[in-house]
Amino acid sequence: MTISRKITAGLAVLSLTTVTACVTDPNTGERKISRTAIGGVLGAGGGALLGGLIGGRTARIAGAVAGGALGGYAGYRMDQQIKELRDQTAGSGIDVSETDGGQAILVNLPDGVTFATGSYTVNPGFQTLLDRVAASLQQYPNSLIDVYGYTDTVGAASFNQRLSEQRAQAVTNHLVSRGVSSARIRWMGFGETNLKVPTGDNVNEPLNRRVEIKIIPISQQEAQAAR
Repeated sequence: MTISRKITAGLAVLSLTTVTACVTDPNTGERKISRTAIGGVLGAGGGALLGGLIGGRTARIAGAVAGGALGGYAGYRMDQQIKELRDQTAGSGIDVSETDGGQAILVNLPDGVTFATGSYTVNPGFQTLLDRVAASLQQYPNSLIDVYGYTDTVGAASFNQRLSEQRAQAVTNHLVSRGVSSARIRWMGFGETNLKVPTGDNVNEPLNRRVEIKIIPISQQEAQAAR
């Protein structure tokens, strides 16, 4: 295929997507191209748009398909899931945002809300909120889920690394206990790396102590290719 034909084909796909896949973003009220439709057009190639994924995207999708973890695709709306998560966790300290250029969802669970200092036991008062996140993950099953644990730089690095792993695993275990398929989830602890705020003054350090849940939508084409 010549360069000009490639460009023409690309424009044709973009035009078709723009015409047939516009939706209203429930978070802003603006008309925009549906990210679900984009994923459907791009298929497996769309994985190049996403950031890192624990264990690799292709293998993860194959495992989720084999485990029967993925559901039907009709009606999936990433924007709608973001809105519902924000509504369900409003005022709790949990932050829900887009990540990877708008191709995934990031749920930030701050340390003071989720765990006591130095502990990896999920606070009893937080479990109800985490249950709501689990319910959302079940309602929208067509995604892979990464759980990341982070700490600040206070204390020994080895202790912080282990604590970040234990917290990520604790959140993962809670989600699985509430019915989220383990075939969709991986967890990892990053310890003192990937600081959100590079500080050692113990003022903004709490921002670094967090667990993040990353929700990565999977297209129907990707699931079919993995079968």
